[in-house]
Amino acid sequence: MADELDNDYKYSKETLYNLIEKGKDALDDMIDVARSSEHPRAYEVLSGLIKNVADVNDKLQDLNKKQKQLTQEDEQPAQIENQQNNFYLGSTAEIQKMLRQEDDVIDANAERIVPRES
Repeated sequence: MADELDNDYKYSKETLYNLIEKGKDALDDMIDVARSSEHPRAYEVLSGLIKNVADVNDKLQDLNKKQKQLTQEDEQPAQIENQQNNFYLGSTAEIQKMLRQEDDVIDANAERIVPRES
C-alpha cells in the first residue's frame, strides 16, 4: 500500500511538472501571438493560460502538502484505541457512606458493593 501511494505521488508530481513546463512554453508562444496580433481575444487567452499555469503550480504545492501529511501520520505512534472512563452518578453523601463501610470493598467493575472475603 505504501509503495502504491509513493508511486502515485511520484507519477502525479511528474505529470504536474510536465504540465507546468508545457504551460510555460505555451505562454511564451501566446505572448508572441498576442504582441503580433494586438487582438483583445489573444490577450484574453493569454490571461487564461497564465491562470491555468498558476493553478497547476498550486496543485503541485497541495500535492506536496498532502504527501507530507500522509508520511507524518504514518510516523505517529499508535493512538489509544480502547479507553474506559468510569462515571459515578450519585451524591457526595452516598460516596461518603460507601467509604465509611469498612467491611465492604468497592469493585470498580461491579455495579454494586461486594462484601469483603475474610
